[in-house]
Amino acid sequence: MKRPLVDYASDSDDGDGDSLLRPVKLPALSGSLAPSVPVDNPALHQGRVRTTPYIEGQYAAYVYVPVTLEPRSKLSKLVGKVYRDAKKSVPILQPMSSSSLDSGESAFNSELPHELHVSLSRPIFLRAHQLDELKRAVKSIAASHSPFTASFATFSNLTNDERTRTFLTLEIGAGHTEFSALSTSLTPHLQALRQKSFYSEPRFHASFAWALLSTAASTTTPAESSQDHVVQQNPASEARASPPPQPSSRASTSTTTVTSPFPTIPALPSTLVPDLIATYASQLASPHVGSFEVTHLCVKLGKTVSQFRLLGGP
Repeated sequence: MKRPLVDYASDSDDGDGDSLLRPVKLPALSGSLAPSVPVDNPALHQGRVRTTPYIEGQYAAYVYVPVTLEPRSKLSKLVGKVYRDAKKSVPILQPMSSSSLDSGESAFNSELPHELHVSLSRPIFLRAHQLDELKRAVKSIAASHSPFTASFATFSNLTNDERTRTFLTLEIGAGHTEFSALSTSLTPHLQALRQKSFYSEPRFHASFAWALLSTAASTTTPAESSQDHVVQQNPASEARASPPPQPSSRASTSTTTVTSPFPTIPALPSTLVPDLIATYASQLASPHVGSFEVTHLCVKLGKTVSQFRLLGGP
């Protein structure tokens, strides 16, 4: 039998030696011993808010393929140029953040990260005892798939599930079948952890910029949508999404709340992505620009990233 967390005093006023147990209240614990709960402060995250309530002992996680952008590579230079061009139309556009920024010269003029993520899972939330199970699953999947060559083919605009952010992304062309095989291999492991599997018709991509959406956009019922870097850089991000609702005006950025500490837009301009495709897609699709080698899988568990080499990879 478990001992109660109370002290008892003895009272023998009945005169026959029997004891009457009387509970005594314990003193309150010091406030310094109470667990601290993170405070959601959008000011520290460019206006982003926590979309899943904090739960003690729960960890955000997602699985992805890293794409390294060397500072002077053709792909790095192209994405930097696209970002700067898009920012002229959408001044509030923000680069995807990264925990692995170069201390000196980064890929995008010390502004954008030098690593992009192609997600293979939605953002999921696990208990501490489930973390090793997912880690072992990703290691096993990596060991059973060979490295392959993939490439980015075009640009797109996707939103997250909550319709709070919109993203500019690079969509995968060559390698889509291999990415699908990796994601499908992950499905039974996610189901065993009671987590949602990836989307039935995924659009594999890497996000490189984002903007906050206004209330009108964020309250729209989402279709099958983004997993972006909640965690990515989380998922990540870090997102699979259907295109967000477009405003009727072509100059949608005119409604940006520039006086707000966290300015928002109802959507990206309807002409932005088509213009980017017309101007830059042919360069992106070039084998010497948008092509990259997939040699590792990564899983982010809370703030910890584990990387596993694909079968026979370098």
